[in-house]
Amino acid sequence: MLSVSTEWLPTSMAPSDRDLEICVLDYDGIVHTFQLACHRDGPDWVDARGQRHADIQPTHWRNWNEFRSSTRC
Repeated sequence: MLSVSTEWLPTSMAPSDRDLEICVLDYDGIVHTFQLACHRDGPDWVDARGQRHADIQPTHWRNWNEFRSSTRC
């Protein structure tokens, strides 16, 4: 089990049992944080608030902290 970390980790290590802050690559090739908490559902990603499939390809993740100010990936 991974400890609570503020470091960004590869998506291959992302757990499915908690909300995560993720970084995504946009259409212009720029990496930025996704504004909603997400979690893994098998190979898919789900918006944790709305429980809807999120059509995203994250580059890396860290544990979600709603009080953390937005920071760069």
